[in-house]
Amino acid sequence: VQLQASGGGLVQAGGSLRLSCAASGRTFSSYTMGWFRQAPGKKRELVAGITSGGDTKYADSVKGRFAISRDNAKNTVYLQMNSLKPEDTAVYYCAAGSAMPLLYSRRGDYWGQGTLVTVSS
Repeated sequence: VQLQASGGGLVQAGGSLRLSCAASGRTFSSYTMGWFRQAPGKKRELVAGITSGGDTKYADSVKGRFAISRDNAKNTVYLQMNSLKPEDTAVYYCAAGSAMPLLYSRRGDYWGQGTLVTVSS
């Protein structure tokens, strides 16, 4: 599985962005998908995840502002980010894997290349 993330950019605080992660391969629907981010000097953290069955998990810091979704027909997972804050600035990565390792141990089978999100104050 190859993952291609896109949609990052520069946005003012309070603005919105939608990230997309397109996957190759015919087994996309069977994977749990996750969005992670890593800010300079910080560890990579889970932002949001969605299982093959559609169950979702969010970091406390983004609950109510971000929404993850997937379109299995398009082999794509999305991250809608609203009410962005400067502390959301980071490189965002998408990943695919099994639910428990991915969502609780940050261990994915496949990782995308990352897309930079910069939120100005």
